Amino acid sequence: MDNLVRKYLFSPFVLALGIVFSGALHADKVSKLDQVKAELLNSLATATTEQEGRAAEGAMWQFWFSLSPTSDIRTSLDAGIERREAYDFEAAENHFDQVVNAAPDYAEGYNQRAFVRFLRENFTGAQVDLEIALELEPKHFGAMSGLHHILRIQNRHKAAMSLLQQAVSIHPWIQERGALPKGLWPESYRDIHDPDLEI
Repeated sequence: MDNLVRKYLFSPFVLALGIVFSGALHADKVSKLDQVKAELLNSLATATTEQEGRAAEGAMWQFWFSLSPTSDIRTSLDAGIERREAYDFEAAENHFDQVVNAAPDYAEGYNQRAFVRFLRENFTGAQVDLEIALELEPKHFGAMSGLHHILRIQNRHKAAMSLLQQAVSIHPWIQERGALPKGLWPESYRDIHDPDLEI
């Protein structure tokens, strides 16, 4: 396992996310979670190689999944992903519906449902979910990427490129980065990538 992933996945803060809380999170717990998220986002933004970028991305996804409010909600989330990977998109969406209904403030529920809705060509529903996910988690590069694809389908290319530019500034190694014209590369991205090379 990569050292970066190990560092964050096995930190006391991230491990504590697996606990089911009966009430609202205490202020100190929220502060610690914010600290972990800030560290993960910084590692993602400053990754200088593809390997570092992938490791930081994996740690960020694990963090988002671990924010599931209860074990039952996490079970439904995992079941939805399993059904989606088995191409049982209707069952997958049903599981994600359960997540969203049980945890309306949990961004990952909307993001995962948006993906399966996109696969079912329900682009309007997917867009609504992604916009909610970004309201709840403004730096969710996965939701930005998904919304970028929908905007391109709608021929809203300027808005799509603007959103992808934001995603690249958060995650310089995001898979969709190759669609971003050099003129829109964020300065932080230029510092990491060789400007003479295509991405």
